[in-house]
Amino acid sequence: MFFSFVDELRAAGIPASMKEHLVLLEALDRDVIDRTPEAFYYLARATFVKDEGLLDRFDQVFAKVFRGVSTTFGNTTAEIPEDWLKAVAEKYLTPEEMAAIQSLGSWDEIMETLKQRLEEQQGRHQGGNKWIGTGGTSPYGNSGYNPEGVRIGGESTHKRALKVWEGREFKNLDSTRELGTRNIKVAMRRLRRFAREGAADELDIDATIDGTARQGWLDIRMRPERHNAVKLLLFLDVGGSMDPWIKLCEELFSAATSEFKNLEFFYFHNCLYEGVWKDNRRRFTERTPTWDVLHKYGHDYKVIFVGDASMSPYEISHPGGSVEHFNEEAGAAWMQRVTNTYPAAVWLNPLPEEQWGYSQSVRILRELMSDRMYPLTLAGLDDAMRELSRKT
Repeated sequence: MFFSFVDELRAAGIPASMKEHLVLLEALDRDVIDRTPEAFYYLARATFVKDEGLLDRFDQVFAKVFRGVSTTFGNTTAEIPEDWLKAVAEKYLTPEEMAAIQSLGSWDEIMETLKQRLEEQQGRHQGGNKWIGTGGTSPYGNSGYNPEGVRIGGESTHKRALKVWEGREFKNLDSTRELGTRNIKVAMRRLRRFAREGAADELDIDATIDGTARQGWLDIRMRPERHNAVKLLLFLDVGGSMDPWIKLCEELFSAATSEFKNLEFFYFHNCLYEGVWKDNRRRFTERTPTWDVLHKYGHDYKVIFVGDASMSPYEISHPGGSVEHFNEEAGAAWMQRVTNTYPAAVWLNPLPEEQWGYSQSVRILRELMSDRMYPLTLAGLDDAMRELSRKT
């Protein structure tokens, strides 16, 4: 099984040498980990993966080779009875009927009423206008319609939910994906500032010729490799409404990893909060505090947010507005901290620019970014790179 594991890793483009294979076997022989699938996963990943961009492919190979091995992988699920969440039938409403349905009230009223419903409700409901259930016009549940409410399970239909309660799975972006067009790379090359730093491991032909001619013997001169000295922080929105833009974001991610040597990336969902992560499969167990990011990376880093900025306005403006956890501080506070720390920051939005005016959340984030939001098109990317180059 282990030999097939190594073969599969190599076939997937992950460098896996016999030395690393022997290191893994030696670690298992010395019982350096608990005898659990989860512990073995971490050990194998630490042994074979040297590039964060290969995490997703490693996970796919691991799942293929060790299929059937029980693991938890840090997933969490909402503690709601499954039979409540099964949509037996959807209630179809006319536009006139939808317009007649009134919102329950403000954010505080909606959340307080949800708390009361959870305490009072004893069984499953479907097609009603009050209890947590499926179909109908209740502000709580799924597969129905309400101007503002909390979607519990199910799938988004009208994209009106202020908060979502469910176990969700996101996928890592693959940095090795080839670009559909090289124009994205060309646009990002505007953000370049070359320098020669580090070890002198590159032959300086001109200096070698000059030194040899002057000395009368072979005088080899070396110099540090020339590379792009720009430092970049990339924050990527994943999951939910970003799913239709996965291919475009992968192309951007691939271009960025090839163009910038000093690149750090983090994932977030909808809006930036107190924690970000690098592996979507473990976003609940391996988070990096946003404060640590702000303190670790200097003011000379340039920041790019990538996301459609489409969410409930409460996710930005209110504590507890996040659809995945209770955030103690509003997303707006964290966005302001980032823009105050890093003067060179832009937001790339894959949503067509003509649709921005219909979303209140897009308008709010655009204001928080001081109008430095650009469409994720070649023209928008070119404008964004000019803006980042202007602020040094």
